[in-house]
Amino acid sequence: MSQLAHFKLMARYNAWMNDKLYAAAGQLSPQALSEDRGAVFPSILATLNHIAVADIIWLKRFAVHPACAELREVISDLQRPVALDQLLFDTFAPLHALRSRLDGHISDWVAALTEADLEHVLAYGNMKGVPAQRPYASLMLHFFNHQTHHRGQASTLLHQAGQNIGVTDLLALIADIEPR
Repeated sequence: MSQLAHFKLMARYNAWMNDKLYAAAGQLSPQALSEDRGAVFPSILATLNHIAVADIIWLKRFAVHPACAELREVISDLQRPVALDQLLFDTFAPLHALRSRLDGHISDWVAALTEADLEHVLAYGNMKGVPAQRPYASLMLHFFNHQTHHRGQASTLLHQAGQNIGVTDLLALIADIEPR
């Protein structure tokens, strides 16, 4: 499987898992979503906000790639978050709408990339303004891994709230290959 095919799989996994998380979270009351559960991002809502915050930050960085004019255009109206713990929304419905929008943009962005695009070196500044230059593909790997990490935290918080999101393994999206 090519590197690009892996990223396409990860974009599918991202959308699939977010659908599952948000379906479970949507069953909870506003109080249950906002309850401090002692996590890094204290509540389910804060954790889901953090994932969206980080996605916006990274998508804004990725969009400066010469091949990403369409991504630049579709996210141009999104404000760059100022803190990793910023609450973009303090209620579920608008956060869910943003998540759906972001997942569509992520899928479209990855689908439009070529293997050659992955060879780009991305220059960006971190949240403190410290400059960095790293391989685009490696940063994409970080992007998808970061989502998975915090979705695991959200899954635990949802479990504590009585919601079981079911199978979360990437394996569920990997096709079985018939023996030759």
